[in-house]
Amino acid sequence: MTQFNLTLNLDQLKDELMDSNLNAVVKSSIVLILNQVMEQERDDYLKAAAYERNSERVDYRNGYYKRDYTMTFGRIKLKVPRTRNGEFSTSVFEKYKRAEQALVLSMLEMVVNGVSTRKVTKAVEQLCGEKVSKSFVSSLTKQLDPVVTEWAQRSLIGHEYKYVYVDAMYIKVREYQKVVSKAVYVAIGINEQNKREIIGFNVSHAESKEGWKNFFQDLQSRGLQSPKLVISDAHEGLKNAIQESFVGSGWQRCTVHFKRNLFDSLPKKGTEEFRSLIKDLFNCQCPKKARAVRDDIFQAYEEKKGYEKVLKQLDEGFEDAIQFMNEPPSYHAQLRTTNNLERLNSEIRRRERVIRIFPNTQSAFRLIGAVLKDYGETLDIGGRMFLKERKSDS
Repeated sequence: MTQFNLTLNLDQLKDELMDSNLNAVVKSSIVLILNQVMEQERDDYLKAAAYERNSERVDYRNGYYKRDYTMTFGRIKLKVPRTRNGEFSTSVFEKYKRAEQALVLSMLEMVVNGVSTRKVTKAVEQLCGEKVSKSFVSSLTKQLDPVVTEWAQRSLIGHEYKYVYVDAMYIKVREYQKVVSKAVYVAIGINEQNKREIIGFNVSHAESKEGWKNFFQDLQSRGLQSPKLVISDAHEGLKNAIQESFVGSGWQRCTVHFKRNLFDSLPKKGTEEFRSLIKDLFNCQCPKKARAVRDDIFQAYEEKKGYEKVLKQLDEGFEDAIQFMNEPPSYHAQLRTTNNLERLNSEIRRRERVIRIFPNTQSAFRLIGAVLKDYGETLDIGGRMFLKERKSDS
């Protein structure tokens, strides 16, 4: 039997083609090469060349059929060999199918990373020479649904999260032909390795006590135990939901938000010393020292005009704002604020600014979930830890 050997690295060929200016001659060459590859595959399958008689032959040729095939550099027409029993199948399409799947994944990645649907369709047209509709790109993103749902509903049983950060942000969603605001609830937990992990998110109605309780119940149904400390802002509904949902957990009021509220209540002039004392207060290493600084502040300012409101706010929120001081000193900078959620929110905002209005709640859940899942994989990778305990802390 005459042997025809052709070694072809399809992936390498594709890469080289993508970097070249394809024209009709080049495409014709690709068609010729791929047709030859399929012809050789049929010979190998039959164990006999054309018109060759031998005892090892397993079947007979049965002509060809034409097939259009769209690759990332355009559409080509191939002549696909057939056999009588119909069991022969070329590997060419499977190899390129895997390559084309990479293009689909790239499209999904573009969408998740904040590229608008219009720009994605334009990029695909430039790459493939084929037009795709916006609805086609939108339908592709639905492939994210099972991935996001599985991640969002994964079990937390067997994991301990001593510290949990929670926050909510608002997005716009079209609902019943109206544009409404929806709250995106997000929770980050610090796991046994002192690394951050996005443990839950949900898209629901406006931020409220009931909304937060439902969110916490979902976390608990997946296995979350009451953490040692929950860190958040002082939204009244959130505060109450934490107290009712996590019995025995402490609540740390974000000191950044608290200081901002205090400073907003100050007189317009001559407050530099007061601001400095407040900053010193939250830099204390233990509650006892912080309470002493607080007493000094009250002694110095309780008789001064214009400070009544800010001192009342400080008195009411003080204990909730110093709970982090009961933890190891090396944890304080990370535990006293919700700042580590700010970057996460900015990632959501970046995508939300492109879309502006989500077409429905499911699309918001899908894309925000994909963003969070992708971002979660970048948190504290390798041996890096979010909370680092010094020997002197123990």
